[in-house]
Amino acid sequence: MSEKDYYKTLGVDKTASEDELKKAYRKLAMEFHPDRNKDNPNAEEKFKEINEAYDTLKDPQKRAAYDRFGAAGMNGMGGAGGFSGAGFGSAFSDIFEDMFGEMMGGGGRRSTGPLRGSDMQFSLDITLEDAFKGKDAKLKIPTVATCTDCKGTGSADGGKPEKCSDCGGAGRVRAQQGFFTIERACPTCNGQGTVIKSPCKSCAGAGRVRGDKTVQISIPAGISEGQRIRLSGEGEAGVRGGPAGDLFVLINIKAHKFFRREGSNLYCRVPVPMTTAALGGNLDVPTIEGQKSSVKIPSGTQTGQQLRLKGKGMNIMRSENRGDMFVEIFVETPVNLDKKQTELMKQLSESLEKAGHKNTPQSEGFFTKVKDLWTDLKE
Repeated sequence: MSEKDYYKTLGVDKTASEDELKKAYRKLAMEFHPDRNKDNPNAEEKFKEINEAYDTLKDPQKRAAYDRFGAAGMNGMGGAGGFSGAGFGSAFSDIFEDMFGEMMGGGGRRSTGPLRGSDMQFSLDITLEDAFKGKDAKLKIPTVATCTDCKGTGSADGGKPEKCSDCGGAGRVRAQQGFFTIERACPTCNGQGTVIKSPCKSCAGAGRVRGDKTVQISIPAGISEGQRIRLSGEGEAGVRGGPAGDLFVLINIKAHKFFRREGSNLYCRVPVPMTTAALGGNLDVPTIEGQKSSVKIPSGTQTGQQLRLKGKGMNIMRSENRGDMFVEIFVETPVNLDKKQTELMKQLSESLEKAGHKNTPQSEGFFTKVKDLWTDLKE
């Protein structure tokens, strides 16, 4: 009878890594499992060979002995030289737990001691002014808090949790179903490994109750949209005395009726009378701190021009500096002219026409380009 080649059985090289061995085994185990091959009488034997090979090669000591002496040198080490129930169980349960642990209520072995509470996230809407100045606020949030009646122990009489008799304190129980060994959370202790003999009536032994609590939060000046503030230990209470989780406050900044923010800079669109834009002048504009600032409008200012007010933007977090404020000019054309105003506008129009494009250089440039375009199209 020829010597067994476990590497060939799994279809891997002798230099295969642990992950490569597991991947190959997983694929073959699923392919040749007897429950999937009821019409193939050779599937069960092949399945045993696959498990025997993997049970040997997944163990570093067994693999070293096999590499040196072959299958014959494995006598006495267990698992090799013939399929055994223990060997199959240890090999297949590794893969089974990886693949189906979550589906069977597992997801890995759970801690049997006190458990940390879950983290929480809360969205907080603030104004742009709040983001500029910073703010201290109180938040009332729904949460899971420590039960005050049992002080988080879950016990009505203060007794300590006792080891679960069904799982022996492991928090997990196993059940055999054909070739499968299924491991899941113990239903008696819910995977905790311990049980409360006299559970608290207020929390039913959980040590936690649902309710609202108020937390204090300090919002730093200069905070941006989407930033999170972490409040350590303000999340859900832990299970049976475990530490509380954290609370993360997500900042949402409301749209402002006047300012638009980009980083630390602020932008505002300001209408300017046509006469002021043409002749120049001064204009008062509001700032984020609630004051007024005077802006000098140069003569001949056009729509879309930006005037910069240095240091009038947003505060920068953890810095004494500020961004800038940009005033975007929108030249407003007068409407609802009376007879006298209309006559004056006509006179101005006639005067500008006589001057050619001296007073309207942008118009001259535009129409010159239009003429060139029409000329090119005709050629």
